[in-house]
Amino acid sequence: MNRREFSKNILGAVTSYTLFNSIFATSSFASAVSPITRHWAIELNEYCADLKKASVSPGEWQSLTEQLFQRIQLDEILQFIDFEKLTQGFSFPDIGVKTKPVFFPRLSGLPDKTVFVKKIFGVQKGRAIIPHGHTNMASAHLVLKGNMHLRHYEKVSQEDNRLIIKPAIDKMVKPGDSSSISDERNNIHWFIASSASAFTLDIIMLDLMGKNYDIQNLDIYEKENLGDGTMRVPILDVETALKKYGKEMHH
Repeated sequence: MNRREFSKNILGAVTSYTLFNSIFATSSFASAVSPITRHWAIELNEYCADLKKASVSPGEWQSLTEQLFQRIQLDEILQFIDFEKLTQGFSFPDIGVKTKPVFFPRLSGLPDKTVFVKKIFGVQKGRAIIPHGHTNMASAHLVLKGNMHLRHYEKVSQEDNRLIIKPAIDKMVKPGDSSSISDERNNIHWFIASSASAFTLDIIMLDLMGKNYDIQNLDIYEKENLGDGTMRVPILDVETALKKYGKEMHH
């Protein structure tokens, strides 16, 4: 073997070793050192912490959270939050929605107080989580039980006591489906239960960017179409909005 062939063989051996070493270090070795999967609640809390300190945008947080919900088995979430116990003797209001706080069991790596507010929302047939928009807020909603008619709108702008909005989503949702809102995307939502009862798990982030959150209840049946796909709708006080939208009447 001449010197050139020898050098070529040595170089090949070094390259193979380096390649093998990098593959080994990034896969087998890495998974042996760190857990193969982290619990979804820890991952969720990290996404929320990132949103709180603005290292992810609200829109990115929505995508991450919804993708996470799609990866988890619904049964696993129901067991983790003890859904059966939470909903035992659940008293539904005749108008609108009832909420209950959710408590996660102790879990290594998860702080006792999560960065986010967590609740279940329960409605009976024909009752609604009334149409409303949000400011300085982000939230994700996973359907745990029942079926709902879900509508989303984009908030385009505000004019005094009215919002200019644009329809974004209009569909029936079932257990395992999720949706989300933020100032960045699908800001306004409206749920109406179409089954005997329906429940969602809500992950809520308030007072983003250090500003107080706000909610605007909307009178969508009084919309004024503006001819460009947008509509102008009045903002209602919560009592008026509940009377009109909390229990589905025929409009």
